[in-house]
Order: sequence, then C-alpha cells, then structure tokens
Amino acid sequence: PTQFRVSLEGADNASVTEWAGKLSAQMRAQEQLRNIVSDAGATGVAANVAIDRDSASRLGITAASIDDALYSAFGQRIVSTIFTETNQYRVILEAQPGTLTTTASLGQLQLRTGSGKATPLSAIATISEKQAPLQITHVAQYPATTLGFDTAPGVSLGKAVEVIRQAAADVRLPPTVTLSFLGAAGAYQSSLSNQLWLILAAVVCVYIVLGVLYESYIHPLTILSTLPSAGVGALLALMLSGQDLGVIGIIGIILLIGIVKKNAIMMIDFAIEAEREQGKSALEAIHQAALLRFRPILMTTLAALFAAVPLMLGWGEGAELRRPLGLAIFGGLIVSQMLTLFTTPVIYLGFDSLARRWTGTGRAAVLEGGSAA
Repeated sequence: PTQFRVSLEGADNASVTEWAGKLSAQMRAQEQLRNIVSDAGATGVAANVAIDRDSASRLGITAASIDDALYSAFGQRIVSTIFTETNQYRVILEAQPGTLTTTASLGQLQLRTGSGKATPLSAIATISEKQAPLQITHVAQYPATTLGFDTAPGVSLGKAVEVIRQAAADVRLPPTVTLSFLGAAGAYQSSLSNQLWLILAAVVCVYIVLGVLYESYIHPLTILSTLPSAGVGALLALMLSGQDLGVIGIIGIILLIGIVKKNAIMMIDFAIEAEREQGKSALEAIHQAALLRFRPILMTTLAALFAAVPLMLGWGEGAELRRPLGLAIFGGLIVSQMLTLFTTPVIYLGFDSLARRWTGTGRAAVLEGGSAA
C-alpha cells in the first residue's frame, strides 16, 4: 500500500475512470512521485441477468423476488439460530457449493411463481457474462476513485502536492471531476488553508495577555516585535536543510511564539519596573535592563536550543517527523537571539517616544521645565 492518496470524484463512473487513467499516467511521468496505483478500471467477469418483464409478470414473479432468490443463493441470509448451553450458532442459507458456477447452471435457479409452483430463472431472464468493475467507490453519493502515490526520496509532501495539482492542470481535468487529497495529504492541505489564521490567533492572544499584564497598548507590541525574526530563522533553517513547511514545521513556529518572546519580556518587564518604581528615564531603564538581564536571556535560550538538538539530529523510527520541529525551533532561536538583543531596546525607545507624543507627557514635562526656569 502507498503512503498517500488522492481522490477523483465525478458525476458518473465512466468519466471518473477515464480521467483517473489520464491523471495516473501523467503522475507516473513525474520524477517526484513513486508507486502510482489506482483502483479505477479494474474489471472482472460478472453474470448479467436481464429480466423479461412481460414473462415474469405473467408468472407473477417480481424483481424483488428474483433479488431475494439470488441473495438466498449467494448472500448471507440468516434463517435460524441454534442455541446451546454455552454458544449460539447462526444458520446461513446458500446454494449447494459447485452447482451455480456457470451461466447455464445459474439459469436453473428455482423461483416461486404466483401460483406457488417453481420455475427456473432462465424462463424469465437472459443470463450472460460481461466485464464489470470490481468495485464502485462513492464519496457523498458520487462515483469516485482513489489514486495512491509515494514521494521520491528527498521530496517533501508539499512539493508532491504541487506536482499532482500541476499534473491535473496539464491533463486539463474538467470542472465536473474534482480532485481532493485524503489522509496525510488531505491534512496537509487543510493545515495550509488554516495556518495563517492559526498563527494570527496565537499572536492576538499573546497581545491581549501582555496588554493586561503591563496595562499598556504599546509595550506588548515591543515584545511581539521579536516574532518576525524568529519566523525568518525557522523558515531559513527549514529551507537550508531541504525540509518543507508542513504541519510539524507550523507547530514549531507556533511554539516559537511562546519561547522567543521571553527575551523581550525579561527586558521590558525590568525596564518598566525601573521607570515606575525608580523614576528612571526610558533610556536609562532599558540600558540597565539589557545589561542585567543578558545572562538570564542567554541561559534560557541555550537551554531551549539544547532541547531542540535531539529533535533536529535524532534518528530512528519517527525521526523524520520530529526533525522539522527541531529545525524550526533551533533556527528561530538562533536568529532571534542575535537580533532581538539589539532591536528590542531600539523598538522600546521608539514606542515609548511615540506613546509620550500621543499622551502629551513629553510636552507637559517641557512646559513644566520652562515655567520652573
């Protein structure tokens, strides 16, 4: 069995089978894909029973009674249950094995007429052999077929999805036949459609919590300013290592939101306290915070980095699933650590100056100084 699957759905089974064959042939020509299989077009010999409605009506035989007789001969009809002291045994009705193996012998299947007598099936129906699909799959009541595929060594799932969509465009898949990914490929597609909103929701939640904590609209933005550098570092690490931004990589970026912002929190929290409690200016407060909180920031970052190393360099079963998570965390922490130690004080001073302009604090201080002079 293949690892990934894609489904084709259409209005009728013939068109689905036709386009599944074209798409599978195009997919086999792509070097990024391997082991293309399809359940479309697989046929076998089937017995076709064409009922003569007039003859059946004269004998008082309905299509339902023919269906019941065939089900009794070939189905799993339970006609009785044998009870013992310790067990129950189902009694299954079926035709005698070996008696209904050809179309001629199938015609001898006895049916009960309206008068209560028996008549063979061949008296009211024509039985012939023809090719028929081995299975007809339906999705939401529409005929569908499944194509299985694997990715070539070193090819990510995201790249394979792009190749399949391009192959569907190359064969000019009609609008009446829809293409949808199943299983892990389908989950990947769903994650791509929701990842932007998911990251945005996480950022908004962090902003609200920080705003309540510091009782400020501005300082949470200073802390959140560290996130872009972490995202860039995570994407660079994934790109340089040849990994794709999949579901696990997105989880790593979301984890970075909680890990990286602690650098700014440790500085901003100390600077705000110095301003409010010690009466220092914003420049003096953030300078002192950067000096005193450098060691804790470095220690916590190194601890998180060392925790990501086993995920990034691990091997064994499931290592390929954990590796993008470790790479995203490692790359994001490295880049954010190098940048935020310098950018956070600058952004803090910029936002502090902007806040003073909006509230008029700076102007009031200037006027007070002039009147005192």
